[in-house]
Amino acid sequence: MPDNSLQKFVTQVRSAWGPLTTELVMECQRHLTDLLKTPASESWLSELHQTAPANQELYRDPEHGFVLLAHTEHNGLYRPPHDHGRGWVIYAMQHGEIEMRTYAAVQDPSGPTRLVQRNSTTVRSGQVQVYLPGDIHDTRCRSESALLFRFTDRDLRVEDRVERRLTRYVDQNGVWTPAAR
Repeated sequence: MPDNSLQKFVTQVRSAWGPLTTELVMECQRHLTDLLKTPASESWLSELHQTAPANQELYRDPEHGFVLLAHTEHNGLYRPPHDHGRGWVIYAMQHGEIEMRTYAAVQDPSGPTRLVQRNSTTVRSGQVQVYLPGDIHDTRCRSESALLFRFTDRDLRVEDRVERRLTRYVDQNGVWTPAAR
């Protein structure tokens, strides 16, 4: 029986786990929203607030491969547009605000691919944001600091560095284009 909200979250996600479906995404969103309601007095969350890690793994599932990370970001920290390869991600804002913009990759008639911004959302404390395989987004911390959880269906470091499936974009004279590998 789980004795804290983090263990409860893991138990719930493990029991719901399966192929990517609308129902699985909604279930994971619901459990992450519940995790965001954790009292600051729970030791694992209290420690995160005290240590403010840039990146800390909270859980890695040995059977299913999903990963829950905590990130502390500071005002103005910007992560340029990128996708998550074959992976899907749910960001859950524990504290603070982060602007997340989404993009579509558009093929120019002359050949090069460029990004067109689709929208911008400010994710605030208690909210979650989902990105499915192929979705492109960037992030910018808009509060003094932010603590967010990033739930991924797989290890994105492997997806990026080993399998080279993530696409990152660079600004070339005001136009976002795929970065050279």
